[in-house]
Amino acid sequence: MSGRPGTGTELDTQGAPEENTMRKERLAPGYILVVDDEPEIRRLVQEILEDEHYKVVTAENAEQAREIYAAERPDLVLLDIWMPGTDGITLLREWSTSDEPMSPVVMMSGHGTVETAVEATRLGAYDFIEKPVSMGKLMVTIERALENAKLRRENLRLRGQTRPATFLIGKSRLMQQLREQIERVAATDAWVLITGEPGSGKAAAARYLHHHSPRRDGPLVEVSLAAIPSQHLAMRLFGSEQGGTVTTGSLEEANGGTMVLHEVGDLDLATQGHLVGVFQERHFVRVGGRDPVALDARIIATSDQDLQKAVLGGRFREDLYYRLNVVPLHIPALQEHREDVPELANFYLNWLVDNERLPYRKFTTGALNALRNYSWPGNVREFGNTVQRLLILSRGEEITETEVEQALDGKSEATGEHMSSALFNLPLRAARDQFEKAYLVRLLQQTGGNVAEVARISQMERTHLYRKLKNLGINPKTIKE
Repeated sequence: MSGRPGTGTELDTQGAPEENTMRKERLAPGYILVVDDEPEIRRLVQEILEDEHYKVVTAENAEQAREIYAAERPDLVLLDIWMPGTDGITLLREWSTSDEPMSPVVMMSGHGTVETAVEATRLGAYDFIEKPVSMGKLMVTIERALENAKLRRENLRLRGQTRPATFLIGKSRLMQQLREQIERVAATDAWVLITGEPGSGKAAAARYLHHHSPRRDGPLVEVSLAAIPSQHLAMRLFGSEQGGTVTTGSLEEANGGTMVLHEVGDLDLATQGHLVGVFQERHFVRVGGRDPVALDARIIATSDQDLQKAVLGGRFREDLYYRLNVVPLHIPALQEHREDVPELANFYLNWLVDNERLPYRKFTTGALNALRNYSWPGNVREFGNTVQRLLILSRGEEITETEVEQALDGKSEATGEHMSSALFNLPLRAARDQFEKAYLVRLLQQTGGNVAEVARISQMERTHLYRKLKNLGINPKTIKE
């Protein structure tokens, strides 16, 4: 066996026979990704898990694991910490910062330390198992992790039922008209194309629409198309049939409810053509399958691009555009309805106090005026992050105008020629976000908004770079223009 010294490549497969027999009867099938550079570990774990009726796919390094995770989103990941190149902790950190909820991850290590285990837990790992792996313990951990993930998904679904209404905050004429328009459209089953700047609230509008529609009791499935490599999109959307195992795709999961395709303008032309056929015929075939699967989902697409220009430029299919754009909805930028800033501030303040357990601090009139006068290039997403930062950094019972100006000044300087000295007074995570924003904006300016070139210079995977830009409220197209 070709193990590294001290990695514990052998497995403890003895366990209690009675316990294993009982577990085999009660376990529901699950899809598990095993990531380990030791081929013997991968083979043995796969064989044992498949005996327990799990579907198993393996990866020998981080690059393979990224592709599988993005394409098929396993129910659980067994992840080795020490691998050549990108290690397991780095990979876990990437997944934990994604926009989409992370699959449960169980870390494995032959020579882990307490610090490593703490870091893995901080990044969201469900558990940490030492090698040599006891299969009895591993099976119990997998079962509990899958059950925990099921409960978390249900909790998110229940919380999501109240999220849409809260994010369409504002008494301005624009926001009142938007809510009225969405509620009228929601009463029909028409497909909708939602446009707007990054961070303006397109996803929230889609959720609001779903929860005011006759399909509100059905599933709401959202897919971020920009985060999925094009070669894996078909499997993610349509599912697959391989070796007698059926994996449902997002479109099938959305049947009876609503399917939200985020950033539809990022689809390649081949996938656009495939979707045109599916939407026209209202059925599709899973990858590797033969039998058609009916499509019974309302489609909502979102985009921060001008798709009409994309059609004229040959980057987006005209037939797909008109099929999606049955009812257009445009979400205004925050700077277009800044009169809603006080109401937004109070909403985020109360939400963060109730849900994040931050201390209650009242905004002074001067502070609200400073928030209202800012341009908010990152829109509502940037606004919410700023309120959270102010609650964390403020020390008194009130948030003052000076504190707001300092926070906004730091944000402005983070994208300019010099980093503010106030950066060193911020928590590490906030300071890192500001530096990363300045770094990426500078590279985008130097490359004329060329994301592929920025990915090469920064040595970041392009899908990870897109997620990072979105999280930081950076729009490459705006910089290019």
